[in-house]
Amino acid sequence: MLRAYFVYVGILLFGLAILGKALYIQYFEGPALMEKAKKQEMRLFDVEAMRGNICSDDGTLLATSIPIFDVRMDVSSENISDDYFKENIDSLSLCLSHLFQDKRQSEYKKMLWEARRNGERYTLIQRHITYPELRQMRQFPIFRLGKYKGGLIVIPSYRREFPYKDLGARTIGYESVEDPGKVKVGLEGYYTQSLQGINGKRLERRIGNGAWMPVDVENQVEPQNGEDIITTLDINLQDLVESALKDQLIQDSANHGCAVVMEVKTGYIKAIANLGRTKQGTYEEVFNYAVGEATEPGSTFKLASFLVALEDNKINLNTPVSCAGGFVMYHGRKMSDSHSGLGTITAQQAFEKSSNVGTSKLIYATYANDPQKYIDGLYRLGIQKPLNLQIGGEARPYIKNTRSKWWSAVSLPWMSVGYEVALSPVQILTLYNAIANNGKMVKPLFVKEIRRNGEIVQSFSSQVINPAICSPSTLEKAKILLEGVVLRGTASLINNPIYKIAGKTGTAQLAQNNRGYNQDSKQVRYKGSFVGYFPADNPKYSIIVVIHDPRRGKFYGSQVAAPVFKEIADRIYASMITIDNPPKRDTASIFLPYADAGLQKDLTEVYSTLSIPFKPANPAAIWAKPLLANSEVVIEPEHIRQGTMPDVIGMGIKDALYILEQMGLRVRVTGKGTVIRQSIPPGQRVAKAEIVVLDLGTT
Repeated sequence: MLRAYFVYVGILLFGLAILGKALYIQYFEGPALMEKAKKQEMRLFDVEAMRGNICSDDGTLLATSIPIFDVRMDVSSENISDDYFKENIDSLSLCLSHLFQDKRQSEYKKMLWEARRNGERYTLIQRHITYPELRQMRQFPIFRLGKYKGGLIVIPSYRREFPYKDLGARTIGYESVEDPGKVKVGLEGYYTQSLQGINGKRLERRIGNGAWMPVDVENQVEPQNGEDIITTLDINLQDLVESALKDQLIQDSANHGCAVVMEVKTGYIKAIANLGRTKQGTYEEVFNYAVGEATEPGSTFKLASFLVALEDNKINLNTPVSCAGGFVMYHGRKMSDSHSGLGTITAQQAFEKSSNVGTSKLIYATYANDPQKYIDGLYRLGIQKPLNLQIGGEARPYIKNTRSKWWSAVSLPWMSVGYEVALSPVQILTLYNAIANNGKMVKPLFVKEIRRNGEIVQSFSSQVINPAICSPSTLEKAKILLEGVVLRGTASLINNPIYKIAGKTGTAQLAQNNRGYNQDSKQVRYKGSFVGYFPADNPKYSIIVVIHDPRRGKFYGSQVAAPVFKEIADRIYASMITIDNPPKRDTASIFLPYADAGLQKDLTEVYSTLSIPFKPANPAAIWAKPLLANSEVVIEPEHIRQGTMPDVIGMGIKDALYILEQMGLRVRVTGKGTVIRQSIPPGQRVAKAEIVVLDLGTT
């Protein structure tokens, strides 16, 4: 009996313990556990807002978000009867197979049957489908009954698209896939707060296997879409600049390069190209060199040195300086010119010929006893400060002073010719743009407006950094120096009789890490550059071109960078002429009806039917243009040659499109009527996929 009592007491105590634990859970842990259960069953999820667009200066899309959808199915919905499901499963499977072509009809049918047998309420049908595909799916059997009766569950999201692909990619921006944090670069990153909008909220319920199903979709908090960014970029000019830069990089087998076009008065960046050589040997926008790479600029920095000396009245354009021998020694260190035999020349000639010896002698003789005065003059220009651009990654400029621990006895002469300082291409361009802008230094701008639903919420006008970098007399002398470089100096090869260019070449030897500059000549690396503005007598645009480490024997700025500048400037100037001087209609005979240019057989048929006298200059020509002369129409042939821009002015849009698209050109059209302007002048060489803009109007 003692053992029986012992077992009885043990069971009684065990039962009391269970009862006590149940009461403890019920009354003490119960509320917390219930709340935890609710959180595990229902949860608020973000509903992604549509990211805003990034547009060019005329509203052309550069980056946009397109809707994509994940489609799931409530296969076990009580609204889908077994008979109806059985009758339509074959048709639904066939439609899905034809639309997505990823599975056979039998595979879709098997998947859906298994999901229904297992009672699944959230079966994945397809991920990331487009809106046209979704529209088709809504017409499929079962799905056509709608969200509730047909079990169709649509989960929207967005995918970023770039209509012009890699054009200006590093500036427009993208999500860096190499970065574990998925950081966005370029304008996408800098303006992400404006672009991303505000996400909404949606209640979802867990349905097993870690899946969540939306509930009460009608009452979800709707997202607020992001704002649109209107940039200063001209997409046609961007295409031109990238093409010209890439051709030169390939020709010189260079490591990388950049080119930037800025509007003189406003500071608007109209085009910016950054191309680096990949491991595959192609050139892509892998880094924003124009903004983020600060290196020793070389001879383009001589403008700053001359501005300081001229402003301090230490030299004038006729100050003599001896360059005999082509080299000079400073405290045991040799500085050389790229050419010898200059002899005694003026300060102006030293600048035009880009003489290191002449420039350094002028600055050293003037400021050797007080080098800080030279530094103060550079600081007066404002080039030592960051520009605080509307884009991330700006390199910090480096203009050291005499208090720096890196200051040495040779710092002054070497700084005077662009060494022992560091500036990015955009920072250098800003200084030269100030000369073109009559001394007013303006901040480079990449964005001019932020819009919400088409309404401007913020605009960015020109921002003045320095209202006058120097006196008017110094400014005029600087203009003479820069124009002289192209007329008589190192950039004379790009001089032309049509419009004037002002600028400066630069050739900098690149330091090889801890090995310095003095190496075997076969291993020496250079950077060639050219920066300037045009037309020099009424500047509209300033441009900088930098070619880093060319490997085909040419490395001077006049050889590798200046030709790119000229190609860009020529094309821009040609378009300026077209815009400023639109073609005039021949009104010699106002009684004869005017006709568009087009197919010659159509023109002759119309004139014959109307009994209007006409004279074909070449009856065999396919395309022709009618000219009104006296009392008859002269039909002049329009010659179309592959690779050469035809004259489509006066044509209707259908004929013009036909001709240009047959040549492989991309055409953009503005206005209505006949073609009155074309962005690429007739007779100019064109490449396939090049963009041409046609302005339409009445003639």
